[in-house]
Amino acid sequence: MSILLEQTRRHFFSDCAVGLGSVALANLLSDNDLYANSDSNPSSVTQSHFEPKAKNVIYLFMAGGPSQFDLFSEKPKLNELNGQTAPDSFFPKEKSFAFIGKGAKLLGSKRKFRRYGESGLSVSELMPHTGEVADDICMLNGVVTDVFNHGPAKLFMNTGFQVPGRPSLGSWVTYGLGSESQNLPGFVVLQSGPRGPRAGSALWSSGFLPSTHQGVPFRGTGDAILNLNSPEGFDREKERGFYDLVGDLNQQRYDVTRDPEIRTRIAASEMAYRMQTSAPELMEIGSEPQHILEMYGAEPGANSYANNCLLARRMIERGVRFVQLYHTDWDHHGNKGDNLGEPLEQRCREVDAASAALVKDLKQRGLLDDTIIIWGGEFGRTPMGEVREEFPGRDHHIDAFSMWVAGGGFKPGGQYGVTDELGFAVTEEKIHVHDLHATLLHQLGFDHEKLSFRFQGRDFRLTDVHGRVVKEVLV
Repeated sequence: MSILLEQTRRHFFSDCAVGLGSVALANLLSDNDLYANSDSNPSSVTQSHFEPKAKNVIYLFMAGGPSQFDLFSEKPKLNELNGQTAPDSFFPKEKSFAFIGKGAKLLGSKRKFRRYGESGLSVSELMPHTGEVADDICMLNGVVTDVFNHGPAKLFMNTGFQVPGRPSLGSWVTYGLGSESQNLPGFVVLQSGPRGPRAGSALWSSGFLPSTHQGVPFRGTGDAILNLNSPEGFDREKERGFYDLVGDLNQQRYDVTRDPEIRTRIAASEMAYRMQTSAPELMEIGSEPQHILEMYGAEPGANSYANNCLLARRMIERGVRFVQLYHTDWDHHGNKGDNLGEPLEQRCREVDAASAALVKDLKQRGLLDDTIIIWGGEFGRTPMGEVREEFPGRDHHIDAFSMWVAGGGFKPGGQYGVTDELGFAVTEEKIHVHDLHATLLHQLGFDHEKLSFRFQGRDFRLTDVHGRVVKEVLV
């Protein structure tokens, strides 16, 4: 049987005499200066567009939308007008909120705020440990997004698009930079909280990028990855022989089809073999000094946000390029009790000390300069309250919310974004999600307009046709 008969139609076009696929691929790779040749390891370290300020990212994602009014955005005027009807200007025809409309009452915060550090950053009593690192973080108070429903909004924050199918931020980063780790994936996902984030694995999907760039979820307890360890009675020598045989067969098939996914499969098998040793060692946080465990609030054997923050640091030390933590249950509506009371307080207790500890730990180890830490959710909360069963809560809000960034060349102690006296809209220094993505890629050494991938006849990029680098937040 001829080689052409063995190939799929897709592979025929990549290798046929006219060389349509080969020309397109060569053009793509030469434009992006990413892969030297199609036979290279799909996860190998590649060349950025210019000298990067950072080389790693840890994304602390607070799934559900934390209330900026009760954490980082102090609004005395809102407190003064608490209980009064919100202005009609808050409800133009085109504006959509999840639950509330005209007639909603303004809802001030009952939290006390204080100013921290030389930067004078205002932080509420719910986040005292974050206040301790005020001079190490850059607070973004004018973030805006496009989508107000949880699942699509999470997708938008992670992929730049509100429906599944696009590559995630972590996938774009590993596509651009590759991975420095030979024994762990380049992009790892850790989850904590009572449930997984809405939109699920689409949040860390590689989309149309090679599947080697998708996020790999690690479990907090037990085996890091299910079915990673060998079955009983199957020793390492036999397993090595199995991987070698399967690898040879895959290589033969790749030589025929030149399918890049086969190269991914070969690399994944080799990675799985090495991870049988590297993953258990990574997850053993009991080897950390007691004062480090106490600083994070980590407990060996637990499945917690604190443990995941410590694991994130250990992963970065071992060459993992992008670590994303999802901590759920920040969706504080007023349907069951005072959700701006105990549930919010509990979430803050779970994340505050560990998030700050991660900043301190990376800084004292000399890792913060080249590691970007991001903290935030998919949107913010309204200055108007909901009333359900007579308990107050806040609706979803896309026009002004807070996130913070640390390390990687972001301005320590910086504050960017000004909102009106009720916190409804950004009045100065707006930063859109696309701008945030463009700025992150810039710090990693990439022009966001040039880091692209051709798919279905079009060059796609993380920022689509939008985005600007916000140089005001950079050193």
